[in-house]
Amino acid sequence: MKRGVSRTVDMTEGSIWRHMVSFAVPVLLGNLFQQLYNTFDSIVVGRFAGKDALAAVASSGNLIFMMISFFVGLSMGAGVIISRWFGGKDTERLEAAIHTNVAFGCVCGILLTVAGMTFTPQILVWMRTPENVLPLSIQYFRIFFAGSLASVLYNTFTGIMRAVGDSRTPLLFLIVASVTNIALDLLFVGALDMGVAGAATATVISQCLSAVLCARRLMRMEEPCRLHLRSIRFDRKQLRLIVSQGIPAGVQNSIIAIANVVVQSNINTFGDSVMAGHGAYSKVEGFTFLPITAFSMALTTFIGQNLGAGKHERARQGARFGVVSAMLLAEAIGGLIFLLAPYAIALFNDDPEVIAVGVQAARTEAFFFFALAMAHAISAVMRGIGRAQVPMYTMLGCWCLLRVAYITVALQYYRSVLVIFTAYPLTWLASCVVFAVFYFRIDWQKVARPELL
Repeated sequence: MKRGVSRTVDMTEGSIWRHMVSFAVPVLLGNLFQQLYNTFDSIVVGRFAGKDALAAVASSGNLIFMMISFFVGLSMGAGVIISRWFGGKDTERLEAAIHTNVAFGCVCGILLTVAGMTFTPQILVWMRTPENVLPLSIQYFRIFFAGSLASVLYNTFTGIMRAVGDSRTPLLFLIVASVTNIALDLLFVGALDMGVAGAATATVISQCLSAVLCARRLMRMEEPCRLHLRSIRFDRKQLRLIVSQGIPAGVQNSIIAIANVVVQSNINTFGDSVMAGHGAYSKVEGFTFLPITAFSMALTTFIGQNLGAGKHERARQGARFGVVSAMLLAEAIGGLIFLLAPYAIALFNDDPEVIAVGVQAARTEAFFFFALAMAHAISAVMRGIGRAQVPMYTMLGCWCLLRVAYITVALQYYRSVLVIFTAYPLTWLASCVVFAVFYFRIDWQKVARPELL
């Protein structure tokens, strides 16, 4: 048989910090490129198509995240199971889990396409999107969701690669997709004056390209990690395990997204300048998620592989290193955002009101990013040990119910967008208290094996 391409990494041996950092850095760089081209979307639209178009695109993040987050969470659950089988050298179950995950991704992508195309207009109305922005928002979202299958499959494919320790290949493909997206943005929005439709079309094309490249790589990998198109089917046992870990992660993502959609609906009531300013800040804030996401993914993979191999103490040491690293890096980026906020927001739009709103949001939240990092990192640890229900319930209580209740009540007494901005650090800190209790109570010697999850 022709030898395949192998970039898998066994994290059960060798230096803990070196494995964690070498995995996290490509993820961080990949997320950086993704954030750059998402930001570039908003910059190009804001500069070439105006404030209303910027409001339509920049405010899209929460609704898009709400629609895809559940399916991304299911993929995260699959990564936990795949990393366990990979670490435990169980090739038969590993192959079954990989092909079941891809089959599941195909179904989820089709469902998301139908749901997004069908329900987006009504959701935008529920979000109280201003009438002058609504037509542009509907146009953007419908084009975006037409490419949902590619988006879901890309996340599925990269989740498989990262579960077996390969975080470099997704980086390479994401760079290609980012450069493609930027070039198409300039062509469609700048040269051809297609506005938000051009920005959405550029995003869909780049997502399709990255999904195709990832599929091609998986079909060339060494056994047992190779993807065989004819073997894509559901294995009942693996599907049960994937769903048992993925549904809590999916619900957790959806809870956060729903809360943010409610928050966005409140922001929309302050008008298009506040929408544009907060939307621009959200793109800048996205850079804070780079180390958080990188170390969260590294944590889940590292813990999953080592628990699969029965190395519980090594998993504990990796968890501690990953949580602390994510917190320190996020706080450092928060300091930079605090200082550079006026210049960063001005890149999107030079309207003084838009800049003032974006700077106010940045300087309210920037020094609390350590709490955001801690919450996400411990969530990743809990998923890695098979306790995905813990972050789900914590996020439900703190990031959804508490956040929405605080905003709803506070706005009745103090009608200011500052109320919304302060809701984030307050709920991040509240969740950290809960997560700390669960984290320090983990008995690493009694963490369940995957067949008992």
